[in-house]
Amino acid sequence: MSKSVYEIIRHNLVTEKGTYLQKYNKYLFITDRRANKIEIRKAVEKIFNVKVKSVHVLNVKPKPKRMRWRLGHTPREKKAIVTLKEGYSIEVK
Repeated sequence: MSKSVYEIIRHNLVTEKGTYLQKYNKYLFITDRRANKIEIRKAVEKIFNVKVKSVHVLNVKPKPKRMRWRLGHTPREKKAIVTLKEGYSIEVK
């Protein structure tokens, strides 16, 4: 990995769906757009000291937004749904 683990994992995503998925040992993260599943897996294991079972990745397209008198859009980002092995968990703040 040429990138730092903190550059790969930007932050955890706290949403209603994300809190529902925590019951099934799944956690949502916003990641670097260029990171692949293997880099995401290694970064989560190193940051949180857990074992990862699987990683699913979603590319989120930008949505149009109005900013005062001109049009803009939300940034493109990549979401990762990380499933942990049995017996491991992450404390979400």
